[in-house]
Formats: sequence, structure tokens, C-alpha cells
Amino acid sequence: MMHATVGDRILVHGRTVGAAEQRGEIVEVRGENGGPPYLVRFADGHEGLIFPGSDCEVSHEKQEHNA
Repeated sequence: MMHATVGDRILVHGRTVGAAEQRGEIVEVRGENGGPPYLVRFADGHEGLIFPGSDCEVSHEKQEHNA
């Protein structure tokens, strides 16, 4: 099962030949324990609720804390 937190990046690969990949930022996690669905803000500005499948990758953003 996929797990994510707010601020993580998501990449949705194109499902057909020639289809563009979509990149976005997870702005809300609605599932339990970091599970889907996720509210994602995509690079073009639109937001959508997604249930990621095998065509998706989540990259966990490391947050830097300066003292």
C-alpha cells in the first residue's frame, strides 16, 4: 500500500503511448495512516482527488529544520 504525507510529490506516468506525465504535490491525505485517497495540486494548478495505482510514484520530501 502506498503511504504519503502532505508536501510529498507525486508523479503519474502517462497510461498510453505519447501521453504526458503529470506531476503534483499532495496537499491533503484523506486515507488512514497516510493511505489514499490524496488531494493533489498538479503543476498546471488544477486539483484532483486521486487513488494512485501502479502508474504512480510518490517521493517523500525531506523537510529541513534550521535551529
